[in-house]
Amino acid sequence: MSIEMEYRGGENFDLRQMLLRGRSLRLAEKTALFSAFLDDLGSSGEMLCMRCITSAADRTVRVVDPLSGVQKTMIMFGSNNYLGLANHPSVRERARRALEEFGAGIGGPPLLNGTTVLHRELEERLAALKGAEDALIFSSGYATNVGLVTGLMNADDTVLYDAYSHASFCDGLKMAGVQSSRFPHNDISRLRQMLERKAGQNGSDTFVGVEGVYSMDGDLAPLDQLVALCAEYGAILVVDDAHGTGVMGPTGRGTAEHFGVEGKVPVTMGTFSKAFTVTGGFIAASRPIINYLRFFARSYMFSASLPPTAIATVLAGMEILDREPELLERLRRNIAYAAGGLRNLGFDIAPASAILPLRVPSWMNIRRAARKFHERGIFVNSVEYPAVPLSQQRFRISMMATHTQSDIDSLLAAVEEVWLVSRREAESANPEKVKCAA
Repeated sequence: MSIEMEYRGGENFDLRQMLLRGRSLRLAEKTALFSAFLDDLGSSGEMLCMRCITSAADRTVRVVDPLSGVQKTMIMFGSNNYLGLANHPSVRERARRALEEFGAGIGGPPLLNGTTVLHRELEERLAALKGAEDALIFSSGYATNVGLVTGLMNADDTVLYDAYSHASFCDGLKMAGVQSSRFPHNDISRLRQMLERKAGQNGSDTFVGVEGVYSMDGDLAPLDQLVALCAEYGAILVVDDAHGTGVMGPTGRGTAEHFGVEGKVPVTMGTFSKAFTVTGGFIAASRPIINYLRFFARSYMFSASLPPTAIATVLAGMEILDREPELLERLRRNIAYAAGGLRNLGFDIAPASAILPLRVPSWMNIRRAARKFHERGIFVNSVEYPAVPLSQQRFRISMMATHTQSDIDSLLAAVEEVWLVSRREAESANPEKVKCAA
């Protein structure tokens, strides 16, 4: 039997099995195996990664069906465009003006020729947004976390980090070779025990790494407790607020504002790819920390600066955040309406952010269910292993301020139907499996 056919005969072949099997295969063999796997998904219409969008990012988008090649309009519930800024007229106009004034790009890193007045203006605005002395801008969110960890932390330092921390932070820990230990998700008691063991060990720093809003479950780190705990033990709190910036808090300043601890988080990381809809990231901290990172964060030093249009887009988004507070109000109403509807369908949903996770039961084929959502014109993201553990696969719904009540009603109707049809299919194929999982 050829290596390409190895996975066939089992619809449960997944990326976990691919990774495990690939460790024993040479490059040509494992890539052939994976190509056959993708081809099979494509022929069944279940290959929904990288769906091609042919319109501006908005509450509805035009999407090319990967099976038929036909374009269709879909309601977007899979975007981090939480405030609907990606296609906002003021954002488009600000980006257009930046293109005319500064051109398409810069062609250099920040420390050389890559800093314009727009870049510096944005750094100052970001520092003010986070209650910090200064900020610096990276070319991506991934580069931000990697640069933060490798630039700030020494090999003899200790990093205690939440088990749900983003891959970019974990990769930074590996690159830095720093001593690190995970604590169970949002387990403050366990973190206290770990800090207690570190107490009295002089000569190195202890960092605590958390996320303001966790991207897979949409829950929050209790920053009020963490700020107090870190102060008690002399630890340095680092908060990844990628999904909180622009969304959390009364004015959208982030998760620290939500918990009333603005200006008390020593190091805050954020991105531009969520509420501000483009690419890039930033760190806000004291001026000495920022100055140090400018010269020792390699992913900052050796990356080209973001183009002026991206910087202008973020600046326009920050201005809209100040000028149109009703966007946050609409987003929160939409979250509450969607959560109420999902609870009526039997889901345990109590959202703290704009992310609503729908855990997939063990009897459901997540890829087939994703195809059913697609056919019903609902764009949602299915999250499979290895992004999450096998037992925690889910659909992740991202709410936007621009969604209408009719949009959300369509989502709820699709969820109800997909769950019902998927359950009937599972009961027909394996009734005992469904019965045991009930």
